[in-house]
Amino acid sequence: MNSTHPVPLTPPVLPPWRHARLGATWWLLMALMSSCVVAQAQEAPKELSSHRAQMTHMARSAPSRAVDPQECVTQALACAQAATPLLQADGSLLLLWTANGSVMLAKSTDLGQTFSPAVELAQHGKFLDTGSDARAQIIGDDTGRVLIAYAFFKDRQWNAQINVLTSTDAGLHFSEPKALIKNGVSERFPSLGIDQERRVYVAWVDKRWVHQQRAKGVNTLGGSIAINYTDDWAQSFKAETLVNPQSCECCRIGMDVSSAGPFALAYRAIFDKGVRDSALQMISPQGPTKALKAHAVQRVAIDHWQTDVCPHHGPAVAIGENQTLHTVWFTQGEHRKGLFYARSDDHGRHFSAPMAMGDVNSQESRPFVLAQGREAWMVWKRFDGVHSSVWLRHSDDDGHTWSPETSVSQTASYSDHPLLIKHQGRVYVSWFTRMEGYRLMALNS
Repeated sequence: MNSTHPVPLTPPVLPPWRHARLGATWWLLMALMSSCVVAQAQEAPKELSSHRAQMTHMARSAPSRAVDPQECVTQALACAQAATPLLQADGSLLLLWTANGSVMLAKSTDLGQTFSPAVELAQHGKFLDTGSDARAQIIGDDTGRVLIAYAFFKDRQWNAQINVLTSTDAGLHFSEPKALIKNGVSERFPSLGIDQERRVYVAWVDKRWVHQQRAKGVNTLGGSIAINYTDDWAQSFKAETLVNPQSCECCRIGMDVSSAGPFALAYRAIFDKGVRDSALQMISPQGPTKALKAHAVQRVAIDHWQTDVCPHHGPAVAIGENQTLHTVWFTQGEHRKGLFYARSDDHGRHFSAPMAMGDVNSQESRPFVLAQGREAWMVWKRFDGVHSSVWLRHSDDDGHTWSPETSVSQTASYSDHPLLIKHQGRVYVSWFTRMEGYRLMALNS
């Protein structure tokens, strides 16, 4: 690793009210503050990476004490902004995280209780994209191949580049990061999926169409949803497909790829008059070339969240048995506010009435959903003024009925968004906090 890279900028620990259900004024303030941070940069970032991974601090699953934000000046797991897990075929855990401008990786053979020494895969200093809905992504197949995607800012106008890097030996060695799109305008918020033929799909928020419209003098909001795929593990990518020209520019994309039939994208689309409601879109590989066909954009619910700024809060989607779609989202719309769930039995053409999640009197955020057979799980985050906690509901009948909500874990410190992953029939909640460390909690036996 080049030792002359810029000194990383220590990220602030988000205060508790960051997770509150606040209105458009707060979102605008945060957007302006973030823009100011980028504008202070003195030079454009240089892409810094290493073909030979550099050994750094030992990553431990649970720090012995709370981590003071002022002490978080390393790339150790204890200082992570976001941590993303991958359970491999042999049951080992690869944990990917970002901290102080670095993309880091460590391996655990005891489900996150302890980790091997961490490896730095890339370093971008203060230009690494670690926004509220941004996280480095990781996916793998049953042969030990691993693919990672992350984004960093190229300039002071939030224009970003997605990099990908790969391993063919279960994460022991990685290629150098390379751009997903050559000579792109801006790409952020990668989302990954893999099908039964080991084809890897990448979806992201792309800005080329919006830039083209603005160059014509057309005032255009947001970004676009784009997708492509690789069938040779990122040695090459097929031409990208723009599936929706207008979406939120800084909300995560949900993706789930089933074993049969089309797969699903969930994202925050921009509808007429600047309304930013959750949408779902099915994507079908077509013919011998597996060209991607984007089906019609389906509005999950008419929340009517009209805002000129990005909510930084995208939806999630999961595909269950018989292609049942489960989706969860956050809204501050005129018609409903809070977290909601809906299901569809016809590839998203119709959805059930939105079902409220959590306590409407609490500060709820960051819902996630996972399906396995006829079972489904959803988790979300709650803040009570002191503690952030993860809450869970479970369905064993394809989302028709749900268990009462149950508290899974809590913290009084900074915490990542809760995630759900599955492996060999077992389902886990993945959650990182700076006080308690990383935890992978089994939900079934």
